[in-house]
Amino acid sequence: MKSVCVYCGSASGNSPTYTAQAKNLAAQLVEHKLDLVYGGGDVGLMKVIADEVLRLGGHVTGVIPQALFDREVGHPNLQKLHIVNNMHERKALMAELSDGFIAMPGGLGTLEELFEMFTWLQLGFHHKPLGLLNVNSYYDHLLHFLENAVQAGFLKAEHNALLIKDVDCSLLLQRMQHFENAINGVRA
Repeated sequence: MKSVCVYCGSASGNSPTYTAQAKNLAAQLVEHKLDLVYGGGDVGLMKVIADEVLRLGGHVTGVIPQALFDREVGHPNLQKLHIVNNMHERKALMAELSDGFIAMPGGLGTLEELFEMFTWLQLGFHHKPLGLLNVNSYYDHLLHFLENAVQAGFLKAEHNALLIKDVDCSLLLQRMQHFENAINGVRA
C-alpha cells in the first residue's frame, strides 16, 4: 500500500475521542509512509485528519464535488485537490487513487462509501483492503447488523470477514497490509 482513502465525518462528533483518533490515524499513516486520500473538505474529522497528516509532513490528496467545494470550502493547503462534477466521480476517483480504504466514524456519506467499497470487494471489483476503525464503539451496532446478516443467510461469513475491523489504528493498518493473504480464493 502506498495510499489509503479515509472516509470520515464532515462533523467532529460529540466526543473528543473522535478527534484524537483521527490525529492518531494521521500519525500512523505518516509513520507507515502512506499518503492520505480523502473527501477534500475543510470541516469536521476530514479537516482534522488532513491537517494532522500535513503537519507531520505527509502527503494529502482531496477529491471534492464542486457543489460541496462551494458549500464546505475545500481544504486550501493540500498538495492536490481534485474538484469533480458529482459524488459518483468523487467516489470513483478516490477508489482509483487509493490502495486501501478505512472508514472512521461519520454519517450517511461515510456509511455509503464504506458499503460501496465493501460491495465491490465482495463482488471482486477490487481487491484492496477495507478497514473499519471502530472508535469509541461507534460501529458496534453495525458490526452486530453484519453478524445478523450472516446468521439470516444474506451475507456469507467469508465476505463479512473481508471487512478488517479493529479499535486500534496501528493494528488495523498492519492487518490491512497483510490483506492479500486473507483474500486469496475468496470470491462472490
